[in-house]
Amino acid sequence: MKKIETYIVDSFTNEPFKGNPAGVCLTSGDLTENEMLQIAQELGLSETAFVGVKNTQQEYPIRYFSPVMEIPLCGHATLAASKVIFEKHGQSNVTFKNIQGLTLPVSNELDGITMEFPVYSTSPQEAPFELLEALGLHKVVNSEFNSETNILLLEIKSSSELELLKPDFDNLVKSHNSINGVLVTAKSERDDYDFESRYFWPWSGTNEDPVTGGTHTFLTKYWSKRLNKTKMMSFQCSQRTGFMEVELLNSEKMNIKSEAQIILRGELSI
Repeated sequence: MKKIETYIVDSFTNEPFKGNPAGVCLTSGDLTENEMLQIAQELGLSETAFVGVKNTQQEYPIRYFSPVMEIPLCGHATLAASKVIFEKHGQSNVTFKNIQGLTLPVSNELDGITMEFPVYSTSPQEAPFELLEALGLHKVVNSEFNSETNILLLEIKSSSELELLKPDFDNLVKSHNSINGVLVTAKSERDDYDFESRYFWPWSGTNEDPVTGGTHTFLTKYWSKRLNKTKMMSFQCSQRTGFMEVELLNSEKMNIKSEAQIILRGELSI
């Protein structure tokens, strides 16, 4: 029987039961892909991170699974895994390497945890009418697509409208057959934030991801162009809500800074 040290961590929040909960499993690297998928299904969270043993380059291998499939890169599960390692080992820096070979340095600072992520671009792509109808949208400001994450980005005029969206998820799934998710975003009407977003991904995970770090790999560059800023505050106006500071470092790298709360630790037996 395998015994796996397991945590649940609320990411992108300074309060328990807000932000985005992620599973974190510390493994010896002996889990099969099917076992990782089954664990993710058992935990029932949007993603579970599986962290292996540190290699000779002092990097921890990390893989992410939703209850449906493996996800190559996940922001909130990386933040959750970092929080666990920082508390467990008392260190201030950690480096992960994902299945794509991306190196993800993370630092533990007084005002939060900072993760270095890649920067991605978007290109114009029209959204099907059926998808807009399923989201409850009559009009969008802009429609773009990011190929690395296979996500459609829709900008709308009002963050108030964004917060009130109640998608028809059955029809949403039927409206498109070749994307992992759709991100809806708007300029924020709140004083402390620059832009807001919500992420719907019934094709590859749960209906809505409460707070999504991975979408900011292209969302940051998108809003940086529109607002003419390199450092911004992002708010995800899902029911649980969450926040992060994002900063473009150059054309290839960016930082995501936020907080996380460990709410459960235990042992999983399979």
